[in-house]
Amino acid sequence: MDSNGAPGEVRFNGKLALLLAMAMFVLVVDTSLMNVSISAVVNDLHTTVSGVQSAIALEALVSAAFILIGGKTGDLIGRKLAYILGLLGYAVGAIAMVFAQDLIAIIIFWAVVGGIGASLLLPAMQSLIHGNFEGAHQKRVYALVGASAAIAAAVGPLLGGFITTFLSWRVGFALEALIIAVVLAGIGLVKDVPYHGDRSIDLVGALLSIVGMGGVVTGILVWQEGGGYVGLIIGIGVLGLGLLVFWLRSRKRAGKPVLLDPALFESKMFRTGASGQLLQQIALGGTMIVLPIYLQMVFEYNALQAGLSIAPLSLSMFVVALLAGRGLKRRPASIIMWGFILVVIGIAVIVPIVPIADSGWYLTIPLIVAGCGLGFLVSQLNNYTLSPISDERVSEAAGVNSAAGSFGLSFGLAFAGAIMLATLAFTFTASAEASSVLSAEEAQQVSTVLEEDAEIMSDTGLAELLVDEPADVQAEILRINTDSRDIALQVALFVPILAGLLGIANGLRMRRLPDPNPSSSAEGSMLG
Repeated sequence: MDSNGAPGEVRFNGKLALLLAMAMFVLVVDTSLMNVSISAVVNDLHTTVSGVQSAIALEALVSAAFILIGGKTGDLIGRKLAYILGLLGYAVGAIAMVFAQDLIAIIIFWAVVGGIGASLLLPAMQSLIHGNFEGAHQKRVYALVGASAAIAAAVGPLLGGFITTFLSWRVGFALEALIIAVVLAGIGLVKDVPYHGDRSIDLVGALLSIVGMGGVVTGILVWQEGGGYVGLIIGIGVLGLGLLVFWLRSRKRAGKPVLLDPALFESKMFRTGASGQLLQQIALGGTMIVLPIYLQMVFEYNALQAGLSIAPLSLSMFVVALLAGRGLKRRPASIIMWGFILVVIGIAVIVPIVPIADSGWYLTIPLIVAGCGLGFLVSQLNNYTLSPISDERVSEAAGVNSAAGSFGLSFGLAFAGAIMLATLAFTFTASAEASSVLSAEEAQQVSTVLEEDAEIMSDTGLAELLVDEPADVQAEILRINTDSRDIALQVALFVPILAGLLGIANGLRMRRLPDPNPSSSAEGSMLG
């Protein structure tokens, strides 16, 4: 019987569908909570903005680096066990955030353990939905879980800001752990989905994928923190990616098991779609790390104020994604191209606003424009990318698509943050040396401090450090800080702008290809 009691049909398991949606909600809202809580975390743990930003980028990177391996792990140990381990990994990260006393705990447990948890959870969830529901019920659950992810993205900044401001950022993560406990309590409702394919493991391919993606983003994070051997680390990452391509092709020709089938990339539609996914997430990641820092460090906003200021981006993205996914009759490639155009316009308008804005309200209209663009992209990109893929290969293709998105997100977070801090250090040093108020010794002292630990600081925090300095020196350094901070944030915004411009070029390539056919294989793509 179905949920309405009709004979001859399988009953819809509403409890299981709700639990899966709850798991996806936690997965998506987690990063939003961190973004709007940056200043609170920095103050409570006596750490730096760049350190917290690095942890956020690292979590996305770990998820990207291990997601292909996570899918294969689920095939080997069972999708249900992989799902449980993924939830436990996220729970460990959330609980660690509740009790963390330093940045090291956040990096180890939230970024690394939680990131690995996400890499297990996403592929397993897709397989479990596919195996626990059939026909219309399956589509209904995919829609429910996708809606849960969209709602989490939309309300995450507001919810996280409210909890952080009126309670504590730790309470937000405690609630995450509680939701995961509820989901795990209902694990008995989940029927495992056996895997009947090849159980061989491509260990070399797995290692090269980790080294490749990990090397590029880790090199950027090391540069941001002032470490050495940056070029070597990034070079190793690029070499790893190149060797991965060579390895997959040679293994495929030899008829041996591969981490992922390089034949996937023979489809121009899949290549351009995955590229669009990568560029969309770079733009989103760069924007979502720069703006919270700008609002919390420049305007000295609390988490709720920052969340309210960012809300036009996430809410417009949510609304437009729903409308565009159902009502637009234009070519998907055209919608995607216009999505990137709106992203570029919205973010580009923010650049000249930065020096003149005195509140987050100045960002409202540009963020709505950019959010509408992201909504167009969210509504079309996944289906466009997976539509040419056969049903039996969709899980593998969705894993690649998810990896591209997660890597793009981590790259955007890391690169925009690194560019912002590097520009701050350069501009502050140059302005200090050119100042007619600061002595040569004072200017040199400023340069030395910035070389050791470039950091965006609020005027209040900087004034506390300068309390023993003469009034004219205090005023000059505060002026330099204000000007340098604005320039650093403006330059950092060019990371998502450049990603958007490349997305427009990619959209033009899409327009030269035939339109995708609606595909049932793309139903679960929203999980990526």
